[in-house]
Amino acid sequence: MKDWKPTANVKVLRLRAQLYALIRKFFAERGVLEVETPILSMAGNTDPNIDSFQLQFIGPRSAGTGQRWLRTSPEFPLKRMLAAGVGDCYEMGRVFRNGEAGRRHNPEFTMLEWYRVGWNHHKLMDECAELVKEALHLAGRRATVRDVSFHQLYQDSFGFDPLTCSEAELRAPLAVYDIDPEGLTRDDWLDLLMTHLIQPSIPANRVMLVFDYPASQCALAKIRPGDVPVAERFEIFVGPLELANGYHELTDGTEQRERFGRDLATRAKRAAIQPPVDERLLAALPKLPGCAGVALGVDRLMMAMLGSERIADVLAFPFDRA
Repeated sequence: MKDWKPTANVKVLRLRAQLYALIRKFFAERGVLEVETPILSMAGNTDPNIDSFQLQFIGPRSAGTGQRWLRTSPEFPLKRMLAAGVGDCYEMGRVFRNGEAGRRHNPEFTMLEWYRVGWNHHKLMDECAELVKEALHLAGRRATVRDVSFHQLYQDSFGFDPLTCSEAELRAPLAVYDIDPEGLTRDDWLDLLMTHLIQPSIPANRVMLVFDYPASQCALAKIRPGDVPVAERFEIFVGPLELANGYHELTDGTEQRERFGRDLATRAKRAAIQPPVDERLLAALPKLPGCAGVALGVDRLMMAMLGSERIADVLAFPFDRA
């Protein structure tokens, strides 16, 4: 067997260690507490576009439910800690997503997630941009920052309002790709426009902050009412790489239960696994303080720092060598 060596070289492994030190220093200086939460959970992720790994605990029943799920993010337990009064906090650790493998994806990867009490998504995305710029500087790179609303980005790129235009208008710019439209929703077309046309056009030295997404893509974000409601959510890109996804967090447990129900209904239509809803999160949400949170892919950040196209270049041992 000849593939026993790491795919990342020693220089890259040292840079990763320096990045971890930078991240911990960044939050220590700002009084944000580092915490740890479980990797195995009794609840899975209901998001129809994310699949969780399942495991079976064979120990005593008194220890709890046997079926467990590897976390796809530390979001739910971190919010429970916030609801208990911990205050600003972050976690950096491994997360797992089944089926996600490729040039830019590994089923096991490192996520940095943090929460700021009393902040909205705009204030948090500015802090996130600061951290990304410091990380790029560590690798000797500089970048400019642009912040733009989802609406304005699509208006500038394609000449239509993505929140109100017809599906035919959404599909037109993608005609060159010969995409099978069967089963695709409006949100799918919006995502394809982003991944196929917008992201590849972002300059490599640009940090782009996109905010106020369609309400249909709210996930766990607050929805701001208006003539056209929007989700108070943001994403961060460095060049074509998507790095982070953040929210002005929803604190309404009833609304969150309804969203989980819609997720499960979508999964049922796709004949996908129905993971159990996190009842402890729902019980904690009424006590969750107003806050904003963000999850950032550390391996993607490493790729941006190095200008790499392959996640394997920044991992010691990717999935096929684990």
